[in-house]
Amino acid sequence: MPNIKNLTSLNMSNIPPVKEYVSLKPYTSFGIEATARYFAAFSGEDELKQLLSNPVCSEVPALIMGGGSNILFTQDYQGLVLHNNIRGLEILEENEQSVVIRVGAGENWDELVGYCVRQGWAGLENLSYIPGQVGASPIQNIGAYGAEVKDTIKMVHTLNRHSLMPLTYSNADCEFDYRQSIFKKQLRGKRVITHVVFLLSKKPRYNLNYGTLNVTVRQKGAVNLTNIRQAVIDIRRQKLPEPDETGSAGSFFKNPVVDQNKYRKLVSNHPDLPSYKLNKKHYKIPAGWLIDQLGWKGYREGDAGVHPNQALVLVNYGNATGRQIYELATRIRKAVRDHFGIDLDYEVNIL
Repeated sequence: MPNIKNLTSLNMSNIPPVKEYVSLKPYTSFGIEATARYFAAFSGEDELKQLLSNPVCSEVPALIMGGGSNILFTQDYQGLVLHNNIRGLEILEENEQSVVIRVGAGENWDELVGYCVRQGWAGLENLSYIPGQVGASPIQNIGAYGAEVKDTIKMVHTLNRHSLMPLTYSNADCEFDYRQSIFKKQLRGKRVITHVVFLLSKKPRYNLNYGTLNVTVRQKGAVNLTNIRQAVIDIRRQKLPEPDETGSAGSFFKNPVVDQNKYRKLVSNHPDLPSYKLNKKHYKIPAGWLIDQLGWKGYREGDAGVHPNQALVLVNYGNATGRQIYELATRIRKAVRDHFGIDLDYEVNIL
């Protein structure tokens, strides 16, 4: 671990200042008390390169963090947290049918969705009201209400953390899958996403086939981008805690995918099991339903709990520690495994 004197030598006029012992609570949606030994924010690629190229930075682990909406700190972070604050939106191409936009990874995701809807650009409206920043969207391949961001991403611009060379990944290069991408697998921790390029349509094909979305939209009148966005927001508000009121990271677990044989066994024991057929051999099971069946919805132990309206969401009611949230998640995961024979994977990154 470098000493303080060495690290503060980074604080030159052309390099973002590195701070010490910074609370991460304001930077995460869980609102968990945790401290970064060192912290710096960058608003451009040059600033990031300067931070990463300094020999002192190579002596401690470095964590790139955006909106902190998909992370749970179970202890203080003893390395350097680099907060991505790259902003901006520019139109790269535009015609009567579509528009291609390049967006900084540090932009707020839901603000981007709202802006696109107001412009009449379709493709992101079903992904409204998801917390976090734009840079996290390709990492997680975020999805909601029958849509996934992979269907709109054209390219992802990154910086190699070791060579500091810019690298661009096409949609195919990203190897998108359900809540997965190459950035969560082979390239985990090896690339910093700086910008995301989206291809959006001016001739929308509305996606209303998921859950109650179709009914909720039509209750608002015309089927259009504005009403779809508002319907999604309304549904999410009914099911999920308000980010500025109750700490959470949204869905804590991924919906498990099971093969046909496992699915048949589950249905024979649970005829009311909801499911979504992915292909001829695989089914997606709602993790929230599994957790709810075991009585966890609304469970609370101190300030750590399960949201009363959505069993998939673990919450911090005020002063829960990351360790308490993690221990609760571990108990829920074990209960689902013991009862259903299904291993739930975490959607949240746990540190």
